[in-house]
Amino acid sequence: MKRLTLVCLSLIATVACAQKVPALYQDADLKLGAKLIENNQCDACHIRNVGGNGHSIYRPAGRVNSLSLLRGQVEACNTTLNLALFPDEVTSIAAVLNQDHYHFE
Repeated sequence: MKRLTLVCLSLIATVACAQKVPALYQDADLKLGAKLIENNQCDACHIRNVGGNGHSIYRPAGRVNSLSLLRGQVEACNTTLNLALFPDEVTSIAAVLNQDHYHFE
């Protein structure tokens, strides 16, 4: 019984760590970020720019290597493409990208 309890606690701790949200993105709305990515057709733009499924645009050599640079890159897309996103929306998009592709802590 003790062993089973330890296994259960270990699994709970693993899930909790996997769902840990970096402080910079603590207030991010992941559902909103995902919706904005879809509505602004980010994947289609990435596919046009890099081909394939567009995922090779993530983690270009030495370009985006921290949470703040990731958010800055989303802001650069916002500015360049005149998306008129609010700062909290940029953060929400960056949080989704971090969760799905970058995994910065």
